Amino acid sequence: MADLHITMLSAALAAFINIWLAVRCGNARLSGKVLHGDGGNEALQRHMRAHSNYVEYTPFALILILVLDLADQDGWLLAISALVYFAARILHPIGMQASHPAKTRQIGIALTFLLLALWSVWAALAALRVV
Repeated sequence: MADLHITMLSAALAAFINIWLAVRCGNARLSGKVLHGDGGNEALQRHMRAHSNYVEYTPFALILILVLDLADQDGWLLAISALVYFAARILHPIGMQASHPAKTRQIGIALTFLLLALWSVWAALAALRVV
């Protein structure tokens, strides 16, 4: 049976980041006195969109991490790339709070796309038994 420690740590980290993003939404909702929706509150809109963005990409990341972990691919490379992914997913919502194009947002999404593409190719190559 596979060890799956990289997947388990990634899933735990993903959940903690999701909680952090949800708390940010909740705090913005409370401070803006918005019960439902975004109430036209720009800060809440940004928090909600940052949270949604995270939820849109992270399941694919976790699936790719899992299949690569199951395929017993290079543990250190997978672990380091997973850490970079989650660092990127922290940078991105921080940058989304700016009213101008922020470097943290740009770096966050660029790393997200890069790693999803890398893991996708890696998983395909592993499936074809090239790596």
